Amino acid sequence: MSGTSLDGVDVAAITTDGIDVYDYGRAYTVPYDDSLREDIRSILGQKPETTEQQAKIAAVEDELTRFHAEVVNEYLHNYDDSVELIGFHGHTIHHEPQNHYTHQIGNSQLLADLTGKKVVGDFRKADVLAGGQGAPLVPVFHVALSSELEKPLAILNIGGVANITWIGRNGEVLAFDTGPGNAPVNDWVLKHSGQHMDYNGKLAISGQINGKVLASLMRHKYFAKYPPKSIDRNIFNEKLEHLEGLSLEDGAATATAFCAEGVAYSCAMYLPEMPKIMIVCGGGANNPTIIRFLRQRLPQVEIKTARDVGWNSDALEAEAFAFLAARRLYGLPATYPSTTGAVEPIICGEIYTPQA
Repeated sequence: MSGTSLDGVDVAAITTDGIDVYDYGRAYTVPYDDSLREDIRSILGQKPETTEQQAKIAAVEDELTRFHAEVVNEYLHNYDDSVELIGFHGHTIHHEPQNHYTHQIGNSQLLADLTGKKVVGDFRKADVLAGGQGAPLVPVFHVALSSELEKPLAILNIGGVANITWIGRNGEVLAFDTGPGNAPVNDWVLKHSGQHMDYNGKLAISGQINGKVLASLMRHKYFAKYPPKSIDRNIFNEKLEHLEGLSLEDGAATATAFCAEGVAYSCAMYLPEMPKIMIVCGGGANNPTIIRFLRQRLPQVEIKTARDVGWNSDALEAEAFAFLAARRLYGLPATYPSTTGAVEPIICGEIYTPQA
């Protein structure tokens, strides 16, 4: 899994039949070096519309795939060579579901050839072509993980974008992107300090939230759309110009509050029932300032992190795509009308067999 936060590649192994998870293997993150991270950043939002863009995107895709292959081969060599199947998300560079378009770079056939393992990739295309948002894809895994937990329950994944899975008392599921996640904070901190993220939320906790700027950010038209819905990482960039003029710390605090405010607003407006518990996972679960802001804005909800319930927060999305790969192998759907807006349950992903 290569997430919109641009931190690196998450690798994890599970034993599953695509319905239940029987065992968890080792999991960890391999950070991108600065060069690859900037190469990926340089094509975000682009489409391969010109020969020059096609060549640039293809070059970064090759670089990204080979890095994934190094990560997988190291995992196979050091920990577990019995892996039968790889779920390969790739990296989203442009997401425009309203126009039935989404683009994840990552050459699944090349990954299969370089690792000698069967690969499932291209997870989002089938759903988008069926009228769905192509995101979020993790709710079916969230349902499997939380089968024994009290409902109603919400699972909030905070990567570059934040998405929520709501599971009702009778097993009903609703999922959508609530709005910004770590991306605005990361971009602000990178631009104004050269750091890649606000580590442990230290900048945000030492700053002051600018209420006027936050109110302006929340007037983005996305928040008025009814779910299922999803967004591209860069959709809020124009609004985020309102942060300019704030101090480094105040900008970080306001951008972090933007994430929490988007979640709280989405819960109040769009969930059928407020959850008793919200489990936060993804990179945002490692940021105590985001957790603090969520608790302030959702006082009636018990906010827990994935670690609090025994899940590996950093590995959850990688585990999810391993789970989705197994579902594709066994012909099980990954998305539903209530999670992406597709017209029917959709089997997602393409299977690639090593040719080399």
